[in-house]
Amino acid sequence: MLGLIETKKEVMTKFDVVRIWGSDRACWKFVGSIGSSGGLLFIWNESAFKMYNCYKGDRWLCLEGVVVKDNFHCAICLVYGPHERAEKISMWEKLSYIAGLCQVPVCFLGDFNEIMLLEERKGATTLPASAAEFRTWINDIELIDLELNDCKYTWFRGQSCSRIDRSLVSSEWLDMYPKTRLRSGPRGLSDHCPLIMEDFRRFDGPRPFRSLDSWFTHEGFLRMVKEE
Repeated sequence: MLGLIETKKEVMTKFDVVRIWGSDRACWKFVGSIGSSGGLLFIWNESAFKMYNCYKGDRWLCLEGVVVKDNFHCAICLVYGPHERAEKISMWEKLSYIAGLCQVPVCFLGDFNEIMLLEERKGATTLPASAAEFRTWINDIELIDLELNDCKYTWFRGQSCSRIDRSLVSSEWLDMYPKTRLRSGPRGLSDHCPLIMEDFRRFDGPRPFRSLDSWFTHEGFLRMVKEE
């Protein structure tokens, strides 16, 4: 599944999605930008995730559905946080409502435009009041902030650097995927690092067939293999 923030497109078409995804076998939902400001887009493969509800706000897009291979019912919400404190609080309240409405394990990910700790903003000496309110909101709805160990900051502009992009998951999500990890990707032309959320359960392919030489000395072995 791919989530894009700040698409700057009021309408997304199938042509846009195919150009991004590389295939016409994709599902998508979007929130249009206001002029050239904002815009959210989710693209996914229906064989991997089946959506049964979609909720939208000006700055968030939530898909409720099931991860097919695990029959895992969950909600995944893409977020583009506002800059003003009052608007942030309003958005967090709406996200709390969505989490309560879905009543399934949830993941909120994206650009929250907020830090929680001094070390998450280069050169910061004080925290904005909204940082404490952000922490309180996370604790109130019992989310877990996934660690990002390979990158200290996720947003860069000139000499300014902050970690404002993150992934917040419920404990039930980690019960299902305890090996969930977050890492950054190459920034390219963007002022944000992409975030990649992965489940690190090891899978080495099909288990190889093993045999013992002594089986082949048994009188009925080859006949049994042929019949089976």
